[in-house]
Amino acid sequence: MISYVETASAIAREAGALVQKYAAQHVGFELKGEHDLVTVADRASEKLIVERLRQHFPEHSILAEEGSGQSSASEFQWYVDPLDGTTNFAHSFPIYNVTLALERAGELIAGVVFDPVRGELFSAEKGSGTFLNGSRIHVSRAKCIEEAVAVTGFPSRKRHQNVNVHFFYQLSMLSHGVRRTGAAATDLAWVAAGRSDIFWEFSLNPWDMAAGVLLVREAGGTVTDMKGEPFHLRGPHVLANNSLVHEETVRLFNDISAGKYVGSLPQLGC
Repeated sequence: MISYVETASAIAREAGALVQKYAAQHVGFELKGEHDLVTVADRASEKLIVERLRQHFPEHSILAEEGSGQSSASEFQWYVDPLDGTTNFAHSFPIYNVTLALERAGELIAGVVFDPVRGELFSAEKGSGTFLNGSRIHVSRAKCIEEAVAVTGFPSRKRHQNVNVHFFYQLSMLSHGVRRTGAAATDLAWVAAGRSDIFWEFSLNPWDMAAGVLLVREAGGTVTDMKGEPFHLRGPHVLANNSLVHEETVRLFNDISAGKYVGSLPQLGC
């Protein structure tokens, strides 16, 4: 029987090693669109991953960030981010990853997130738990937002105009703090590992979230949208947490959305 997660893990490790070769060369970057960065490492990693997936699963569909995937009538759909955290990578900020996930008939069944800097491979298969380098991991035990560390992300430009500023501000005031790593798949993997308790973000792509969503669920966490409604890979936002703080977080987010916490930010003094 084919082990999708084992095959994906091997591919992710190979792609991660390739990414690290480019990291050692301090390669430059270019823009795709108005603001998003892309590097030769993104393209080389995606080429490798897509080639390997086609070798192992020639009938499967592949949706990859840089556009080199393939469409088919198969019920199997791969989601590939060959270098999640490109901006970090381009600036030698050591938080980025390679991530692959497999969906069957609309249900996520396998996912891996490989951090080549730390040599950490997070993996999950539906119904079998979540693992870090072969050892089972679980979400944290924080019981409330007051005890939690949260993580989020912002768009590349016009961050001050983004609605997430209000959510960031309130969570920063209420929790042990809010982090921003710049790599959504890493953020989700770290929720699964209990390193953080809450992750939320707006306007992510399916390949940013697919593997991490399965990691969190299989580690005992909860994933919905920010309103507490069922999560969809192509939805406008995502909320992942350790399950214990889920209801409280949804209530807070609904209050923020209703404008109950919106106000002018304090002025800096001298």
